[in-house]
Amino acid sequence: MEKLKLLLLAFFFGFSINTWAQKIEVSGVILDEKGIPLPAANVLEKGTGNTVVTDFDGKFKFSASNKNATLIISFIGFEDQTLKLDGTKTNYSIKLQPNTTNLEQVVVVGYGKGSRKNLTTSVTSIKGEELNRGAISDVGQLLQGKVSGLNISSSGDPTRTASVVLRGVSTLNSSQGPFYVIDGVPGVDISVISPDDIATIDVLKDAAATAIYGNRAANGVIMVTTKKGSKDRTQIAYNGYVGWEEVSNQLDMMNADQLRAFTTKNNLNFTPENDKGANTNWQKEILRPGRAASSSHNLSMSGGGAHGNYTASLTSLNKEGVMQKSDFSRIIARLSVEQFAFDDKVKFGLNVTNSKSTYQNVPQRNTVLLQAASYLPVSPVKNANGTFFENFVSPGYFNPAALIEHGTDETKTNNLVGNVTAEVKLPFGFTYNLNIAHQKLTTSHGEFYDSYYSQYNSANFYNNPDPPLTKTLVNFGINGSALRNSYENTNNIIESFLTWDKALGSHKIKAVLGYSWQENTLGDGFQATTTNFPVNNVGFNNLALSNYTSVNGYVVNFGDSKAYQKTRLIGEFVRLNYNFKDKYLLQGTIRRDGGSMFGVNNRWGYFPSVGGAWRVDKENFMQNQKFFSDLKFRGSYGVTGNSSGFNAYTAQFISGSLGTFYYNGQQIGAYGPNQAANPDLKWEKTATANIGLDFAILKGRITGSIDVYDKKTTDMIFNYSVNPVLVPVGTIVANGGTMSNKGIELSLGAAIIKSADFSWSTNLNLASNKNKIVKLTNPFFIGGDSIRRVQPDGGGQTGSTLQIFKEGRPLGQFFTLKYAGKNADGVSQYYDKNGNLTTTPLNGVDYHYAGSAQPKLLLGWGNNFQYKKFDLSIFFRGVFGNKIFNATRADLFRPSTAMTNNILVDAGDESPNDLNSYKYSSRFIEDGSYLRLDNMTLGYNFGKVGRYINSVRIYQTVNNLFVITKYSGIDPEVEQGGTAPGVDSNNFYPKTRTYMFGLNVIF
Repeated sequence: MEKLKLLLLAFFFGFSINTWAQKIEVSGVILDEKGIPLPAANVLEKGTGNTVVTDFDGKFKFSASNKNATLIISFIGFEDQTLKLDGTKTNYSIKLQPNTTNLEQVVVVGYGKGSRKNLTTSVTSIKGEELNRGAISDVGQLLQGKVSGLNISSSGDPTRTASVVLRGVSTLNSSQGPFYVIDGVPGVDISVISPDDIATIDVLKDAAATAIYGNRAANGVIMVTTKKGSKDRTQIAYNGYVGWEEVSNQLDMMNADQLRAFTTKNNLNFTPENDKGANTNWQKEILRPGRAASSSHNLSMSGGGAHGNYTASLTSLNKEGVMQKSDFSRIIARLSVEQFAFDDKVKFGLNVTNSKSTYQNVPQRNTVLLQAASYLPVSPVKNANGTFFENFVSPGYFNPAALIEHGTDETKTNNLVGNVTAEVKLPFGFTYNLNIAHQKLTTSHGEFYDSYYSQYNSANFYNNPDPPLTKTLVNFGINGSALRNSYENTNNIIESFLTWDKALGSHKIKAVLGYSWQENTLGDGFQATTTNFPVNNVGFNNLALSNYTSVNGYVVNFGDSKAYQKTRLIGEFVRLNYNFKDKYLLQGTIRRDGGSMFGVNNRWGYFPSVGGAWRVDKENFMQNQKFFSDLKFRGSYGVTGNSSGFNAYTAQFISGSLGTFYYNGQQIGAYGPNQAANPDLKWEKTATANIGLDFAILKGRITGSIDVYDKKTTDMIFNYSVNPVLVPVGTIVANGGTMSNKGIELSLGAAIIKSADFSWSTNLNLASNKNKIVKLTNPFFIGGDSIRRVQPDGGGQTGSTLQIFKEGRPLGQFFTLKYAGKNADGVSQYYDKNGNLTTTPLNGVDYHYAGSAQPKLLLGWGNNFQYKKFDLSIFFRGVFGNKIFNATRADLFRPSTAMTNNILVDAGDESPNDLNSYKYSSRFIEDGSYLRLDNMTLGYNFGKVGRYINSVRIYQTVNNLFVITKYSGIDPEVEQGGTAPGVDSNNFYPKTRTYMFGLNVIF
């Protein structure tokens, strides 16, 4: 036994000596293609976590585990280089080759990947490190200004997602946003992804790129690829920040002294019930005391081996809103595993992500915003006894601070996405892929308004909905009211496709043949409302404590009868790519889609596309020139569809309650049809023609692309008015309309300065789009070529509308009274329909076209500077040529009501005798153009710190530092999505300015 111990001891001692003896110290310098040293380049020993970073002079010293180790040298913007040690040489000079044109960049194009150099379609790719940074709770905001043609608008509300429109609005229906595909899973809610987990985002713009997704691709497709583990390195990383937000701008309302001086000057008097000698800033009173805090923490672990990789991350995000009771928090857990088997010919994948979010919403948010602007500053927040001040006699006059204090509005969501993938490499260049996915979204929403709300007269408490909805009365019952609902949505997806990738001499062929099956179950849950609670401190979780039966006439609301739906989508698709000598490229796709939500006669649609490209720089006559390093012309045409925005019952006949009628001395419930069936209802189709040019000049120092497109939607679905004799309901959902979008896009990137200590790169994207409603009617249901809409119903504005759907005009066309200044008596006058002056214009009759909410130009301009270990990024974003209807200003521009509602400071020169001054008209249509310094970040990278920390970077970020605009409202970034873009209607949650401090650590 003792001999065995001695032998083992000798063996391990000899093994240790041998291992130690194999270690080798190497050094060197990393240079670019011109011989300029590259500081902060990464040197990694393959298969280990052993790594160093070069110093200011590009030099490094490295302790390799053995004399035959393989080193991987990498630097952003350059091709990775592999160096195999030979045991004899200990000092190396390594030159990296630039990759500034990104020609070899892999782009995710749907059911496969491809090289950017061989694309025939319009695709923009954004790397994770290029996305917007800040206290961002919505992934859509990460792309603001980054992609030409992508119009994204957002307010300061952390509980609301941004509106995203790509290449103009394609439909009059509610769903206008792009279709998201995350790690190959179609239709995933983008909120499940943490910004820190994103590797790349590929935006597919033209129909040739998106047609592979058929009926869901009319509004564009955004492909999100998350980070994967690397078999070459094991890494633990932390990314986090803390910050605070403050309101960047508010309405310029009169304070008590200004308003009192105005009323005195014009012989107006406050009522004693309102005038308590206060000087209240109501816009400030609804804000959170101090600044709103934000924080994010992301911890990730990744690695792998020769036959697999893994990554796991946990993200915690918290964001307070600047308004009281406005708050957002989210926790995201993610796991991704890939395992190879059978000589690496089979790859299995498992991805699981769970996102849990809590939204604390401002109770009666839009009403609070309206009241905070209009409430008199001479009224106090609270009475002397500590109770909230109220004047219940004045109609529509509610203390906004009390509305917040006595209400609760909360939404919780849990979003689980999981998918299992398998990829099998078969003989003869074939590869088979299988993707089975499951998504489950659970939503719980509750509202509680305590007995304080019962004091508000239900005959004059109107809500203040977002346009185009019109305000309605709200009844809060007796002794408090509550609403509670809980719904579950599930999506089950099975997709499989076979790929053939073959090179035959100068010919390369890549073909994809696949099948997609998806079943969605929506709204599986319940809703209930109730009233009459014994105490106030119960909330919406205690519905059983209510006693609604004792309240005469109260009816429990059990929710939407059409909430529960089940739909199925089935698709078959094929794509063929042909490449001849990397010079001539062709692509063709076709998808056949079926959807259960459409008419029984038209549930299937076909969506073809074709594209081609010519890489001019590969021609023989281009080989001797030095100006172009890349030059490619491309063109494409394709047809996509829109199946979103339509529910399972859209094409079906539905009967329901139609109120009551009087019969034989009693009110009898009426029941009958409320939706007509349309068995011929089919897909909306959007056809896009695209011509593009990609180029790189001066050895790739300047790159760019230009795209010109013509996008046309036909068979647009709309709810048409029809003869009740033919259709008893009087309306029918049918195909018929046509929408057109034509535009041009430009993207440029340049490495302006690149030296050992300093570099400056810039990128610019511009986009212009012209939108037009070509046709609004159906041959069988002629209802006129225009529809007046958007009716905010401000004080004294009954019957006034702001916009119109009109053939030959864009979506967001303003149609209103035309202001003509004041007459000799100081009364505002307008042009009638014939161009004559009048002081008594008629709503809808004397209206004129008055500009459009559609922007003429979108701009994004980023600059990145690096000096030694410092880095600075500055990003500007702009929107130009659009109009905004400032209905907020109109409603606060009523001098005659200054004794009952506050007015704007710039209304001080108006006469109370001019009862026309505030009418919705061209007077309140303003230029919505703006240029915003959206993001500025200054960072410092310490590089390797100690033995275990490979990189430490600290940074400070400021978002929305300033905005240059002529718009007089809170902020010109009003809603650009939906069917009522460009309307500021007393509902704008204030934009914020954010200050952040962040830390990135890689172990």
